[in-house]
Amino acid sequence: WAWSDTCCIDKTNNVELQESIISMFAWYRLSSVTIVYLSDVTDEESFRHSAWFTRGWTLQELIAPRLVWFYKKDWTPYIDSKKNHKEDPQVVKIISEVTFVHHKVLNNFVPDEVKKRMSWLASRRTTKIEDMAYCMMGIFGVHMPVMYGEKKNAFVRLQKEIMNLTEDLSLFDW
Repeated sequence: WAWSDTCCIDKTNNVELQESIISMFAWYRLSSVTIVYLSDVTDEESFRHSAWFTRGWTLQELIAPRLVWFYKKDWTPYIDSKKNHKEDPQVVKIISEVTFVHHKVLNNFVPDEVKKRMSWLASRRTTKIEDMAYCMMGIFGVHMPVMYGEKKNAFVRLQKEIMNLTEDLSLFDW
């Protein structure tokens, strides 16, 4: 079966929205393959500058899955689709340069220092300010209520949840 986060989450249902946001990292992690459609990509240069690499929610789509296939604007594979694109040296090099996520993390995400994980968020944006915190819950392995309208307090709550898991004070130094 196939699942699309933009189509399959009923955002008018708070229970479903909460469950989906909390579960999303695990869903990507357990997927057989994650297909990423890059509507602004036609070649290597546009791949390097794709808006997809600047969105908060796509960070977990990049890191969590074990197998990713990127598709260009015309729905053709960015590279040979039989191969894991996260294992292609040229693709990984570009992704690491653009996202600052180390190539080893792309192929085998194992949580490491907090500062490093937080730094991946620095150049990303979300439509709702709260999503800057919510999109990181799976990456840090934390669960907290989703409360749209709380604005920047969501990030403060995320930091508190992370502090409950670690003594790594680099949380405040990224």
